[in-house]
Amino acid sequence: MKRIIKVCTEQYKNSSLALVEKVFTEHENADEGRMVRRLVEEIRAKKYYLPELELIMVDETDEVIGYAMFSRFHLEGKYSDELLLLSPVAVKTELQRQHISKELIEYGLKKAEDFGYKAVLVEGDPRNYRPRGFQTAADYGIYAGENLHLPHIDCLMVRELVPGGLEQIHGTVDYGFYESLAPAGAEQES
Repeated sequence: MKRIIKVCTEQYKNSSLALVEKVFTEHENADEGRMVRRLVEEIRAKKYYLPELELIMVDETDEVIGYAMFSRFHLEGKYSDELLLLSPVAVKTELQRQHISKELIEYGLKKAEDFGYKAVLVEGDPRNYRPRGFQTAADYGIYAGENLHLPHIDCLMVRELVPGGLEQIHGTVDYGFYESLAPAGAEQES
């Protein structure tokens, strides 16, 4: 199968949303699928959105089969020009375990480094991200905020894009500025 990585242009916006929702619905449930879809829509509308780092993989028929979004992120109001969030990542269910997410993530990490970012934060299964060079964020002074309910401390990970990139970056992760992730009643920023 021929696979091509592209920036998610307007032509692919709806099909990438459909893929993300379907994958998270199949993996978790319909509520999770809708929530992750809303997150993508919300990131696209916020000041932290980086269109050049919203990536898709298409097959030979130009169908979207993989998706990865890197967006600017801050810790306690700092580092948004240095730190990225990798979320979400989705691969068509029947094509998982074929290195699609690996290729998308590695491509995105290289592009992020080329753009001058210092580090990337991700929340997920360490088995999926450690092979990409991610390490436990707490080891670098980056901790989950009280509203993040991680199954284990190792599920919040970070990767330096440049040597020493995390030396001055530390703080608490809070998704409160994303309405789709924030607890009910929390304040949002745009």
